[in-house]
Amino acid sequence: MAEEKPALPGFGRGLSARLLVLTVCFVMLSEVLIYAPSIARFRVTWLEERLANAYLAVLALEATPGYMIDPELEIRLLSTAGARLIALRTPDGKSLLLRGSTAAPYFDATIDLSDQMATTLIKDAFATLMTDGNRLLRVKGQTPRAGDAWLDLVLDEAPLRQAMIAYSWRILGLSIVISLVTATLIFLALQWLLIRPMRQLTQRMMEFRANPEDMSRDEAARRRGDEIGVAEREFNQMQKQIQKALKQRERLAALGTAVSKINHDLRGVLATAQLVADRLAHSPNPEVQKMAPALVRSLDRAIALCSDTLNFTREGPGKPHFSHFALAELQDELGESLGRYLNGAKVLSADYAPDFQLTADRAQLQRVIHNLAENALQMGAGKVAVRASRKDGKVEIEVADDGPGLPPKALQNLFVPFQGSARSGGTGLGLAIARELMRVQGGDLRLGRNDAKGVTFVLELPDREAA
Repeated sequence: MAEEKPALPGFGRGLSARLLVLTVCFVMLSEVLIYAPSIARFRVTWLEERLANAYLAVLALEATPGYMIDPELEIRLLSTAGARLIALRTPDGKSLLLRGSTAAPYFDATIDLSDQMATTLIKDAFATLMTDGNRLLRVKGQTPRAGDAWLDLVLDEAPLRQAMIAYSWRILGLSIVISLVTATLIFLALQWLLIRPMRQLTQRMMEFRANPEDMSRDEAARRRGDEIGVAEREFNQMQKQIQKALKQRERLAALGTAVSKINHDLRGVLATAQLVADRLAHSPNPEVQKMAPALVRSLDRAIALCSDTLNFTREGPGKPHFSHFALAELQDELGESLGRYLNGAKVLSADYAPDFQLTADRAQLQRVIHNLAENALQMGAGKVAVRASRKDGKVEIEVADDGPGLPPKALQNLFVPFQGSARSGGTGLGLAIARELMRVQGGDLRLGRNDAKGVTFVLELPDREAA
């Protein structure tokens, strides 16, 4: 099944459209937060203007003899002021009243413009907007033109509500214009500073993913000093390093294939030579008998080198197959195969409970312990002790020998293929493969102790019994 080719999202699904919508929403939200105190202030200003007009109307009454005014003129003054009733009280006790045809000072609510908090003003403003019908309001306060005099007037709320609705529509239209202009400017700025370079960088990533070995793309280093510039330069460096690693891996793969083929043919040749060497070892000729053992050992080392190289050039250890088993059973099998190094003597000793059990890949664990014990015996060890314990959610298996220890040269390249051998003629692949087998099971292999009394390697595995 062909892999679907990735593609950059279109405008409607990309970051550009989302940024545009979010900017409009945020600006509109800001306008809503501004609208609440703004509409409350508009309402107060509208009422203050009515107080100022009411004072001018009262001045006309004050200019008449005996404060008597024609009823028709009184109604016209009230209509001009936008009120049904106007009352003026001065500090010296003088009171003036314009009432027109209003029978009694009836009102539905009282508004004191001299003492109101911001929250109260906002609440009253929205109450006016939400009110159905018409209410009579009593408004009291002072105006700069009247000095210390107090004004009371009764007026209809409907004109106030209509003015507030008209003002709200103007605010809405202005908010939409501001949000669109702001969103467009922010969109263009982000498109130039962020979205466009991000899309270019993403496109380069997809092209590199589709063909990572194409070295014809020569991306010039960007001079931007921000995070986008750093990301572009780091991507260029990563791209070059990956291409270099892929090229090296390709050469190593070709070399590994060639080595595997050579080793396969060489093992056949060495097997034939080993058969001939075995026959020479039984020859009655004293000179041949003297040289045959050295020839057999050389052929054994050559075959071991071929085997280790073939194992290392494979794809790697297979997927582990976990099973539950007793460590003592595994050690008994290993003891039989390792006994040949000391003429059948017992070379493995156990230092753990007889019923110690664990869950691991038995074949891989057996191979690791066999490898470590065999290396120790080849280095001159006489005994190899296997210890096992559980600690902090892990199973630790120690393989300790009584040999001469590892030389400093081997310690410098421990676990490094073809470099970490502790004996002459070794490949250094044994420890590298053993550590790989442990890590594929979720564990590790490390050096625990190294001195003149011997070497101890520690095998760590997750304690799947505790889980």
